[in-house]
Amino acid sequence: MRKPNVAILGATGAVGQEFITLFEERNFPFADLKLLASARSAGTELTVCGKTYVVEEATPESFEGIDIALFAGGSISKTLAPEAVKRGAIVIDNSSTFRMDPEVPLVVPEVNPEDIDTHKGIIANPNCSTIIMALGLKPLHDLSPIKRIVVSTYQAVSGAGKEGIDELDNQVKAHMAGEDMVANILPSASLPKHYPIAFNVIPQIDVFMDNNYTKEEMKMVLETQKILHDDTIQVVPTTIRIPVYRSHSESVLVETEAPVSVADFKAACNAFPGLIVKDNPKEQEYPMPLYTSGKDDCEIGRIRKDLYNDKGMNFWIVGDQIRKGAALNALQIAEYLVEKQSF
Repeated sequence: MRKPNVAILGATGAVGQEFITLFEERNFPFADLKLLASARSAGTELTVCGKTYVVEEATPESFEGIDIALFAGGSISKTLAPEAVKRGAIVIDNSSTFRMDPEVPLVVPEVNPEDIDTHKGIIANPNCSTIIMALGLKPLHDLSPIKRIVVSTYQAVSGAGKEGIDELDNQVKAHMAGEDMVANILPSASLPKHYPIAFNVIPQIDVFMDNNYTKEEMKMVLETQKILHDDTIQVVPTTIRIPVYRSHSESVLVETEAPVSVADFKAACNAFPGLIVKDNPKEQEYPMPLYTSGKDDCEIGRIRKDLYNDKGMNFWIVGDQIRKGAALNALQIAEYLVEKQSF
């Protein structure tokens, strides 16, 4: 089997570090590896699979001889992804830059792997909340086409980066010391007003759009329709930041074309890759972020019918948004390319 030359852009960030961890855990095959980051991080030494690499500053020339480039996210994708493709690399991008580009496949490998083969050099990783929800939607969609989704997300502070984690830590310490809690990051560092996340819930992630839905919420609408290849699916989202370090949780109400039984949906979820059914109300067993953090699979539970609509199904799904919601999903796309030898 031919092994690819791989580059990781953003190797020193949270998603980049997760890539490195997953390379080791999954024994991802590569011939050569290049770690790239901003000029500020260049020169940092990182160990991958027992070998020490020096992080280099990312430039267009960095992608010469690279087969697969894993982009950890950020605005730099807009500049460097086309440059990498120009030099022969296939880019798997974690940013939002190319997700809605009709020429770029948006892929969750368990849901729409066939779309990988349509790429023209760039493959987009969906938003973390969309990925987690899509794993729960697909087995239901296969039983009966989905018509409408109402979803509320409960998203961990690590979704806002290391700064979000640090701010939660600092606010808890300040509160316990009887000091004022300082807020500089949430709901979005770019906004003029910030709120403490410790002991709080913030019903805003990213900026508000003209329709009073946030950018994060509209990502879930448009990306879900694109992944499932159906722009008639109605998606009504509310995205919420909660004081949890890692793993996003989502409450999802789905209306399908025809009624689906709980037993059939559970059976489909049990057979679906990347999903673990954890659903035993009598024993108080259900998914929780504390117990999904650091794990590859998402957990689904609280599966129950809508009380008033026979075509409605409720479920609760939880997954590590840095793993399955970012690095793991991208690496699974890369594994598909390696397995098919299509790089």
